[in-house]
Amino acid sequence: ALLREAPAVLKEIGLGALLVDQLSSEGGTVADYLGLPFVSVCSAIALNREQSIPPYVTSWKYTPTHWGRFRNRLGYKAFDRVVKPITATINDYCQMWGLPAISNPNERYSRLAQICQQPAELEFPREALPPCFHFTGPYHTPIGREIPEFPYDQLTGQPLIYASLGTIQNRLIGVFQQISEACHDLDVQLIISLGGSTKPDALPALAGSPLVVEYAPQLELLKKATLAITHGGMNSVLESLNNGVPMVAIPIANDQPGIASRVVWAGCGEAIPIKQISVTKLHTAISKVLKDVTYKENAVKLQSAIHRAGGVKRAIDIVEQAIETGQPVLAES
Repeated sequence: ALLREAPAVLKEIGLGALLVDQLSSEGGTVADYLGLPFVSVCSAIALNREQSIPPYVTSWKYTPTHWGRFRNRLGYKAFDRVVKPITATINDYCQMWGLPAISNPNERYSRLAQICQQPAELEFPREALPPCFHFTGPYHTPIGREIPEFPYDQLTGQPLIYASLGTIQNRLIGVFQQISEACHDLDVQLIISLGGSTKPDALPALAGSPLVVEYAPQLELLKKATLAITHGGMNSVLESLNNGVPMVAIPIANDQPGIASRVVWAGCGEAIPIKQISVTKLHTAISKVLKDVTYKENAVKLQSAIHRAGGVKRAIDIVEQAIETGQPVLAES
């Protein structure tokens, strides 16, 4: 639909440039057809392929050995079979519009600038990123963000564990029950945000009587939290790290397994895939992160890295330079 409809719409409104999410694999083709400069934005995990980097939909560890690279190649081949209809459709339009066919997914991204919300320290070691790739850190801001009401008077002063599985793939009441059971004998206060998946009074009685809300002021609670239990979405992970909070990740879908594996690799948390979840595994992971100070220390290091990365101001500077000059904006050495 975007390939068919977007060119006419963009011409009509007279845009001068595009910001294209890396996940919108057709966006660069539309821009090239219209002769518009564009900048690629990694809103989630960096999608640029390298043989040493596992496919982002997997929880595979970073293993830059011959075996690891072979495993990754097989994973990418399987992934390419799944997205083959998308690639074929894009190349059909390339042929129709007189553009070169795309043979490598990396060819879909901007040659002017690519900006990524991750700090470099939350990415596996890269060997072949283009010179115009920039790790800018997150683009979050509390400005304009709706802040839900929260019963702050019910906070006990115990170490706070904040648990949220996001607002999309979060209808996992059984997982919330397991989290509660895993935490109830620890000297902590557990707060569960349901993310709109249901009403708190619709839940069965939970072990340890955690504080359960439909929506939570996540940024405010992370400032007080000792540990975050998260689905591993990039926004939640970056918000946790921006507050120096270590994590236990329960990746559910999409790029969450890849993000969770990077959290483990960076030493700022543990991860348990949703299909392997159990009360025992949760209790072990939560206790480990609470007791071992290196998780907190590494989360604080990532917090510092985020602050150094430049954030939205640096990202804007890169975008404006790319569009104004029409030349690649090279990353600092």
